Amino acid sequence: MNRRDFLMKSGVAAAATASLGNGAVAQTAVTKSGKAPSRKPNIIVYLSDQFRWDFVGANGANSSTKTPNLDAMAKRGKNFTHAVTNQPVCAPARSVLMTSRFATETSVWHNGPALDNTLPTLAGELRKAGYTSNLIGKWHLAPSAEKDGGGPGYVKPEYRGGFLDLWEGANALEHTSHPFYGSLFDGDGKEIKFEDQYRVDFLTDRTEKFLRQKHDKPFFLFVSQLEPHQQNDENRMVGPKGSAARFINAHVPPDLRALPGDWHQQLPDYYGACESIDASVGRIRKVLHETGQAENTIFVFISDHGCHFMTRNQEYKRSTHNSSVRIPLIIDGPGFEGAQQIPELTGIINVAPSLLEAVGVPVPKTWKGRSFLPLLNDTAAREAWPNKELIQISESMTARTIKTPDWTYCVADISGARKAASPKYLEWQLYDQRNDPHELVNLAGRKEYLDVAKQLRGELAELLQYAGEGTPEIQPATLYP
Repeated sequence: MNRRDFLMKSGVAAAATASLGNGAVAQTAVTKSGKAPSRKPNIIVYLSDQFRWDFVGANGANSSTKTPNLDAMAKRGKNFTHAVTNQPVCAPARSVLMTSRFATETSVWHNGPALDNTLPTLAGELRKAGYTSNLIGKWHLAPSAEKDGGGPGYVKPEYRGGFLDLWEGANALEHTSHPFYGSLFDGDGKEIKFEDQYRVDFLTDRTEKFLRQKHDKPFFLFVSQLEPHQQNDENRMVGPKGSAARFINAHVPPDLRALPGDWHQQLPDYYGACESIDASVGRIRKVLHETGQAENTIFVFISDHGCHFMTRNQEYKRSTHNSSVRIPLIIDGPGFEGAQQIPELTGIINVAPSLLEAVGVPVPKTWKGRSFLPLLNDTAAREAWPNKELIQISESMTARTIKTPDWTYCVADISGARKAASPKYLEWQLYDQRNDPHELVNLAGRKEYLDVAKQLRGELAELLQYAGEGTPEIQPATLYP
């Protein structure tokens, strides 16, 4: 089944057709000053690792979080309130973001392998269109093993996914740095050290330095923060000094408070780290205004996955639940002006084609995502939007999920084998998003929901075929646990 056939079958032909007419958004956009920009907009994708969607104040689910800068972005631009990752773990999610292909197609179906360097990437396509492509922070798409030409630090040019201009990164930043000291590596492998400074602030300093330079071409900048992700070798989140004390009695999200986990210990520092990310976004926005670049820069705030604080398995993500898969997605700038909440369900796989379309760059035909630009101003496109996303889960289990506004339906390989895909799955989880948004009651196997499960099983099978996984057997659950 090719992409057009799948779109037709999913009932989104209208949305796809509508999107074809928006390819020159950047060329016709007018700034607040009333003048058309002299060149294509710059693009900044700011990724905060493991940042839950409900820790953005503008999403209205958390009264304790302090995110005034992100809230201001949401008031200026587009807030995608039901965005999800298509793979809730670091490297696979980043591979989907950069290639608009599913993780099983990028070679990065779990942490460790290198990104397939034959695939078109967002950085590479923008560079072909006259942009510079630049990275500051964490990459995580080069080989993890030194014997394979990789490692946690320096990343060779062939493993950079098209980021061939400024490079100040580390493949696994959590292994080359700690919250208050550590190293990045430049494009030639020279170490860039920091100490006695919070990691978020250090990366923001490097970003400010880049933005204050003269740019003869439009730029794409990927700012990839590690926070609020845990510091792996300490097995804990670490906020700025003194920040945890301010959040010692902060709001506990309902999906956490009912379940055992380590949220009791980790939430204060997690809140502090999120607060520092917000301050970083504010600093970058300030620099853009001071340098006259704000009105011609598309700014994307996103995360690769959420965090369930060991309530769903023995780590922090890699599950089908909202706490793992729902992510913040806020976009401001040319083509995205004007406060608007976008409630349609959209995956991280759709970000790259949307950005290319927004700046008038052709979208590779091999990409599996679809532009969400029509959702901004086309009623027919919103009505035709499929509102379903495939989520591939690896490492904690081999599992597949279809996410819709009403349901989460997950199937799993119950053998426990760790592999890219399975020829056989068993219905594992079914959650009613309307009546149980915190996903505390698993309905898989209940006779009252057999028809719902059957419908979702068929829709999941279609998505698996579209993702190149063929037609694995899915066994219905026969017992209610």
